[in-house]
Amino acid sequence: MAIWNAVKAIEEAGAFAAEIEVVPAEIASLISARTSLFMISMGAGAGCDAQYLFADDVLGQNRGHVPRHAKTYRNFAAEFDRLQHERIAAFREFRRDVESGAYPAEPHNVGVAGEELARFRDMIDG
Repeated sequence: MAIWNAVKAIEEAGAFAAEIEVVPAEIASLISARTSLFMISMGAGAGCDAQYLFADDVLGQNRGHVPRHAKTYRNFAAEFDRLQHERIAAFREFRRDVESGAYPAEPHNVGVAGEELARFRDMIDG
């Protein structure tokens, strides 16, 4: 009844929609059928006007607990683990190249003409 009363109160306040989350499907369906609000269900069954899940649930980005009402369509957590491994490897390679002198190499440097360098040297030694 508390949920029904809350739905009616926001309906009377002028709202056009409401989310109903993790409510028994039969109850959510009854409420949805008896209100003018556009009811959006998350874990409250198919009897509402629309369904939603958090992107983290849909994409499988969760670590550990996955809510009972969630459905995972992809395993982005594994992909993020793979990418993190690649990030660490890239920065280790960068560090090794810096320490060994392999980076920066000539193609990574900005050049300067000899006469321009000489003129600059004369100006700062002044």
